Amino acid sequence: MPKLKGKLKATSDIHILEKFLQTYEKHCTGSQSCISTTIKQGLKKCIANETLITKFVLVNVETSLRNLKPVSLTPLLRTIRDERYRLGKELCIWGIQLSPQDVANLAILLELDGRTTYPFSKLEIIHTELDLWSMERLGVALPYSNLSSLVLDYSRCGDNGVQKLISGLEGNTKLLDLSLCYCDLGPESGSPLGMIVVQTAICNLYINGNNLQCVGATKLLKPITDYAERHGQERRANTMLCSNNSANQIAAVANKDAHIHSEAVSLNVVSKTDMATTLESTGKKKKRKGVKKKSKKPDPGPWLAKLHLADNAIDKRLNHTEKSIMEFIEILSCLIKNSEHLIEIDINDNAIGEQCAVKILEALKDRKKEEMPHLKIKITSQISSVTFREIVKSCTKLSQTKKRKKKKTK
Repeated sequence: MPKLKGKLKATSDIHILEKFLQTYEKHCTGSQSCISTTIKQGLKKCIANETLITKFVLVNVETSLRNLKPVSLTPLLRTIRDERYRLGKELCIWGIQLSPQDVANLAILLELDGRTTYPFSKLEIIHTELDLWSMERLGVALPYSNLSSLVLDYSRCGDNGVQKLISGLEGNTKLLDLSLCYCDLGPESGSPLGMIVVQTAICNLYINGNNLQCVGATKLLKPITDYAERHGQERRANTMLCSNNSANQIAAVANKDAHIHSEAVSLNVVSKTDMATTLESTGKKKKRKGVKKKSKKPDPGPWLAKLHLADNAIDKRLNHTEKSIMEFIEILSCLIKNSEHLIEIDINDNAIGEQCAVKILEALKDRKKEEMPHLKIKITSQISSVTFREIVKSCTKLSQTKKRKKKKTK
């Protein structure tokens, strides 16, 4: 019987995907757009493997024919809605030109307020120019979506576009990954991005290939570092308090043992019956039901784990002064020393110089002394080989020793 059920399920899955493909082709024909080869191939592969499709990758057709129309997003969205296909988890749109109507249809699909929900958790829109209206419409849909990852690399949205997007992210507790690489972001985007990390659940921020410069990068890290520094000070104070309490407890136990030893004779006066009664009453108190310990809720705050700031003109060139880059390095070093959540930093392709690299190395050593979680960091190689090797060494985990295999006894 289990085999029969498996066959019936596989047949049902194949029928669902075959019908999905037919509907998709019909909508492409009706809208006079080209069928995406990646969608068609993905569906056929799942049909052959008797599995359901969870990732949709929409890529434009590369052809020399001028009369062939480009691939469109709307036919795919209509197919998902018509077939009520609710198993899609990832939607990847690569190099497709999106019209305002496409963006509106996408936003409606992502929003979870309809009769049928389509809980996509990851959205990628890469190599597609998005105007201000499109960024704002996506931002409006974010609070009502199930997205945990949003990738808008190479969208060229600029500072104004980011402002429109993050206006819908205030108080968001679902989105964890935000990628805005090569989006023409300048120093103005530093402050709003920093505040949105503080106010939301975003823990992985990727903004490589922009132009934040020292000023924008400093504004980005300032609110995150302030929180990490306060948290670090509290952690050290609690550690010191615990160590003092431990010392006091040891002294108290020693005094108690001496006191018990001195009064050992007086304890013989107490009868065995009284002792049993005392122990019974004590046990009853411990087994009292209905008393629950109050669990302390975690304090709200920025849980930044991964920060990618590669190729952001963070250096001494252009209008940057020695003071501005040192201010950025001081804030970054403070974040490294205090943040327990931070596990990965990428500041590669930024000519920070030898002095700044030494500051980062000192912060990594301080972090290691306090036995904080391992931190992986990428940094420019345009520094002295000694400093570069020390930084790499500080970020390398010790390899675990392999267990020796027991010799087989004959």
